[in-house]
Amino acid sequence: MAKQIIELAQSKGVFIALAESLTAGMVCARLADVPGASKVLLGGINAYQDQVKSQLLGVSPALLQMQSAVDPEVAAQLAEGVRAKFAFAMQVPPERVIGLSTTGIAGPEPIGHHEPGEVYLGLSSKAGSKVYAEQFEGSRADIRLASLERALAVLREEIAGF
Repeated sequence: MAKQIIELAQSKGVFIALAESLTAGMVCARLADVPGASKVLLGGINAYQDQVKSQLLGVSPALLQMQSAVDPEVAAQLAEGVRAKFAFAMQVPPERVIGLSTTGIAGPEPIGHHEPGEVYLGLSSKAGSKVYAEQFEGSRADIRLASLERALAVLREEIAGF
């Protein structure tokens, strides 16, 4: 699927920027494994800590404090923030950039009222922002892998419709 994403992005002139919390770089690594990925993969930020989410990507500190990082609005703000940051830094027109974010709980323990497997994927493009809410089961590794696969599917679908 990563090869399809890179090929689609190249054919449509689309660039990809990633903000990964839950997956901690897994999406970026999977895409970077594809030869030619550097033509469309602008980069990613492993935003594991809340301070990184707010200070580097513009997520509201109040939102993080009130809702935690496991929240649909946080996923949207992460995707919007990474899209804007990379478009500006790389001098790429923002309408040509897709921002994708991952946030959630891999477990094994719940955090507050959030159970392991609660995942949010944020997507920001010229069409606006969307959030995908998912609930996965299994071990920490299973949840992270399922999140990676779903993130790739969401990205492929967005690029295909570009």
